[in-house]
Amino acid sequence: MFFELVYDKSLAQASYVIGCQAGGVAAVIDPKRDVDTYLQIAKANNMKITHILETHIHADFLSGSRELAALTGAEMYLSDEGDENWKYEFPHNKIKGGDVVKMGNLTFEVIHTPGHTPESISFLLTDKPATNEPVMLFTGDFVFVGDVGRPDLLEQAAGLVGTQDVGAAQMYDSLQEFSKLGDYIQVWPGHGAGSACGKALGAVPMTTVGYEKIRNWALQLLNDKTAFTKELLADQPEPPKYFAMMKKLNKVDRKLLTEVPKVQNLSKEAFAKAKNEGLKIVDARTPEEYAKGFLKGTFNITNNNSFSTWMGWYLNYDEFFVLIAEEDQVEDLTRKLMRIGLDNIYGYITPAQLAAFETGNLDTYTTIDKEVVKAKLAEGNVQVIDVRGVAEYKKGHIDGADNLFVGKLPQNLDKVSKDKPVIIHCQSGGRAAIAYSILKANGFDNVQNYAGGWADWSAL
Repeated sequence: MFFELVYDKSLAQASYVIGCQAGGVAAVIDPKRDVDTYLQIAKANNMKITHILETHIHADFLSGSRELAALTGAEMYLSDEGDENWKYEFPHNKIKGGDVVKMGNLTFEVIHTPGHTPESISFLLTDKPATNEPVMLFTGDFVFVGDVGRPDLLEQAAGLVGTQDVGAAQMYDSLQEFSKLGDYIQVWPGHGAGSACGKALGAVPMTTVGYEKIRNWALQLLNDKTAFTKELLADQPEPPKYFAMMKKLNKVDRKLLTEVPKVQNLSKEAFAKAKNEGLKIVDARTPEEYAKGFLKGTFNITNNNSFSTWMGWYLNYDEFFVLIAEEDQVEDLTRKLMRIGLDNIYGYITPAQLAAFETGNLDTYTTIDKEVVKAKLAEGNVQVIDVRGVAEYKKGHIDGADNLFVGKLPQNLDKVSKDKPVIIHCQSGGRAAIAYSILKANGFDNVQNYAGGWADWSAL
């Protein structure tokens, strides 16, 4: 048996290539959209991708199953569980709990594991030449390392009222069945630490059924459904705005993107035209570089592992936008964006071009430290805004600070004072830099960024 984990750090998303080396065939589970990765793995190992499996209709990334099928001719095996709202609307092989998908000497038993979503399934893999006992369970967003999938996404992100309580009950029942599996079975989840699909995901890429029985908080509460439900729904992170669009695009027949697109470098005239037409401009430099010289009206969303998530908060799927980034970062940014379906990149300019095009038009700013914040608070007549998530704010915050989550800041500008000084902060600076740029873009010139944030404020 061949096995390779493909891990996308930008979305903390795991996909898997499993091959039968005797037959020279391979399956991919939950592929990301830039599928050249899987083609390269298959080629390097003399295998043909013949099977594509999905654990559920994903909310956090745009699945590459259809792109991969178009390029390889592989068959897609997708869940037929759930009601009519949870059916894929394009040709595929429909599978339900109890079905078995065979590939060479390998078998994938389908287990219906609703809770995170109604149609969620897991795949129990048996490597027949080695043993008739199963060896791996691919759980998608059902069981993570140390956590389980949240059941509230449909209600919080997609607006399907009443679904979170139903999902919590289903998750409780699914975990009862999970706990009956052999302790030795390896568990390979769909996400790791940093994903918004749970609240306490571990950073280790895999686990076992037995270890989760003694370690996972959810499996310690299987004798108390009320306590389980309460804990499952408590303090989940804010689901990014783009999740609702992913649920739609992963279900319907959509335009395919079978290769990473090339993004054009804009001339001074083309950049000016984009500005005049009101296109959003995203500056992907670090906060430190941005602060040295930025164009007012741009959003500072740094090219790091959170880039695509924040872009999904602030951009819609109809508008074109411009990137400011070094040339050698553009392909990486494009891949991160295509993984959530943000394909409308109008073009990019480099930081050097920005300086040349906008001579005399760039602003600068300096961050403030704890002592300045203390002095401002002592003087009074200041608004402190904590842009972290609600759960983080509840655990501890600066006395008197207002909590306006950075992802929802554009919808809450009326809660930001224009009459008195405003100090913004987050945990350690990254989100506050985004918030600073958004407020400046919306005409707030009374804002200062306490970059040290809660980590600095609460340090002994």
